Amino acid sequence: MRRISLSRYLIEEQRERGKINADLRLLIEVVARACKGIAIAIGKGAIAENGGVLGEAGSDNVQGEAQKKLDVLSNEILLEANEWGGHLAGMASEEMELPHAIPNRYPQGEYLLLFDPLDGSSNIDINAPVGTIFSVLRCPEGADPSQNEAFMQPGTEQVAAGYTVYGPTTQLILTVGDGVASFTLDRECGSFILTQENLQIPADTKEFAINMSNMRHWEAPIKHYIDDLLSGSTGPRGKDFNMRWVAAMVADVHRIMTRGGIFLYPIDAKTQSKGGKLRLMYEANPMAFIVEQAGGAATTGTQRIMEIQPTGVHQRVPVVLGSRNEVAVVASYYGKS
Repeated sequence: MRRISLSRYLIEEQRERGKINADLRLLIEVVARACKGIAIAIGKGAIAENGGVLGEAGSDNVQGEAQKKLDVLSNEILLEANEWGGHLAGMASEEMELPHAIPNRYPQGEYLLLFDPLDGSSNIDINAPVGTIFSVLRCPEGADPSQNEAFMQPGTEQVAAGYTVYGPTTQLILTVGDGVASFTLDRECGSFILTQENLQIPADTKEFAINMSNMRHWEAPIKHYIDDLLSGSTGPRGKDFNMRWVAAMVADVHRIMTRGGIFLYPIDAKTQSKGGKLRLMYEANPMAFIVEQAGGAATTGTQRIMEIQPTGVHQRVPVVLGSRNEVAVVASYYGKS
């Protein structure tokens, strides 16, 4: 069987398909190498040096959330790996208040990198799947990449997006706007190997993922939608649904990429003042890009996620994404209300 590495795949996207240029190819390779470093750190867990990498870091991120040691380490790995290569003008992380400008001693490139360094970090201590999410934008001409304004671009402007899921195997899911490809980390040779091209999400599904503990806080459209799903074959949907919930967006979306489904993190009474739970720039936009490239759909319930004009680098939004026909059903509940 022919083994195609991530590097070879990207070179073919550049040379044969003309989808990316050399700088974007090298940038993605650097991000992938950083993800390998994160995978190694996660794999060592409690036996890592200096007392291990599990547990609390004793600090809060910009959103006021308690950081895990691996949140901080993953953020540092991505920053250090990407700041010197000459492909980036700046970076923004869910863990930092302000963008990270490329130091003057290094050349600057034309791209902006945004990332959630360790999605689902609350799963670390129970050895459940976690992941890294990233998005790539072009830096507008004349923009200052040390300021939030340079990053204020809708998701439709993304030139690449991906996520790495750290589970029994480490997998990288990537789009450069030419469909979605899946790569698996060969730990023996240290390379990501192409394992599936042209991932497609089934248009229909019988699986949904939502945090049911928030039910009492939901808005009426989501409450009615979930009630109808739970009614099963005797209810208005006429079929039985199964619920799945890993509590890490990467893992829940990866299940959808693998076999279909719908993921919902709607706005509710607890998150109303913030605009939602998930971050537009680090989570919603890159996942929406990937899902749409695989034939799925992504919405807030009333608006296509990738068409939202950002107002802040840490902006939050409601998220409904996955199998296209099921996402349309959710939107119809909002329409009825």
